[in-house]
Amino acid sequence: MASIEERRVLSRLLHRFGFGPRPGEFAQLLSAGIPAAIGTILSRPQIDIPDSIFSLQGISDLGAQPAPNSKEIVDYANAKRLQLRKISLLWLSWMIEGENQLLESMTWFWHGHWATSYQKVDEPYVMFKQLLTLRKYALGNFSDFAAAMIVDGALVYWLDGQLNTIKAPNENLSREMMELFTLGVNRYSETDVKESARVLTGYRVNKSSGVVTFIPSLHYSQPIKLLGSTQSFDAPSLARFLVARDDCAQFISERIWYRYVSSNSAIPASGALQRSFNSRDISALIKAIVTDPDFSKPAYSMVKSPVAWLVSAMRALSMSVNEATDNNYLLNRLDAMGQRPFFPPNVGGWPADEAWLSTSSAQDRLSTAQYLAARGDLSPIASVSKASRIDALTDWLGIVGFSDRTKSALSGALNDLPRLVTLALCSPEYVVNA
Repeated sequence: MASIEERRVLSRLLHRFGFGPRPGEFAQLLSAGIPAAIGTILSRPQIDIPDSIFSLQGISDLGAQPAPNSKEIVDYANAKRLQLRKISLLWLSWMIEGENQLLESMTWFWHGHWATSYQKVDEPYVMFKQLLTLRKYALGNFSDFAAAMIVDGALVYWLDGQLNTIKAPNENLSREMMELFTLGVNRYSETDVKESARVLTGYRVNKSSGVVTFIPSLHYSQPIKLLGSTQSFDAPSLARFLVARDDCAQFISERIWYRYVSSNSAIPASGALQRSFNSRDISALIKAIVTDPDFSKPAYSMVKSPVAWLVSAMRALSMSVNEATDNNYLLNRLDAMGQRPFFPPNVGGWPADEAWLSTSSAQDRLSTAQYLAARGDLSPIASVSKASRIDALTDWLGIVGFSDRTKSALSGALNDLPRLVTLALCSPEYVVNA
């Protein structure tokens, strides 16, 4: 019989470095043992998204916005809304149905790291291109990743990089590149911000296509002094220079630890996680985190974000995003809970952990859970005896176990499966990953 610690580690693996188990997966991985489970989760192949995805999904460059009050503006606005809906639902379907849950989870993490909002970009095609870049590098080399992102059309537009000129430098992209994306707070100076802003001149974005063009005549090509080093840069070489610094290994390790392990306790002081990132291999860092002894500490519980909660519930209920689902309802629910894909609240991304606990969020989860339980596949619970259903719920949902108080609440609903599942999905043990 598996120990509480083994159940805790596996639950954290599946709910944090993935979006929860499918029916039967928790018990299967638990019986294989934690080392084998880690190996399985870390080694699932990445499925590349073909270029044809754009045409298959009807996602395209809609061109410049027509003049206000013109006859073309209505069709343009409708097409834009349809494409935004398509890319949002497509991304949700990848999270729910994806075989490589580590890839899906890390893609979602990087969306919050390189936080870019449709609210300003206002181009589904450009936001979808960024999503594909996040997926491409989610578990790859962070130096390559940063070099690609610093010339990503959505990010550059979001942070006003296209407004940056030699005579009137705009510092938004250069500041966030250091503070939020590569180095962290207090690891650079205001002079460094001003100097790196000069490096990022000469880049222009086509708003509707997201294509970033480099214009040498508009670029400051002279050497600058940055973080104690004097040399010439373009945008990609600047990104690689920042990523190569020790502060970057510290910062990225801290950010992944904060989002995946504990938002209240500092990263282990041994330095082992930072050293695992010496080559800037994101996969190596993830492996070091999930095999670190501190990963299993009981104190490191974490509240699920709305997206993580909704997706994990739909996976447990064998639901998918299709025409039989009220897809507008799903997007509206995420809006209500404060976390809709492509709409981070600011450049710092979404809040974490306990920030998602409130009276209103509990009410939103309850109504959403009722909707899902009325439509999902309850057979994994229906097929077991009433006396075994509470225990069966723990494996089905991939949790460590229920408290006596929760068991008492669940025992009153054993004859009403939709209500039983609703209560389980809203239980503290499911909302908060132990």
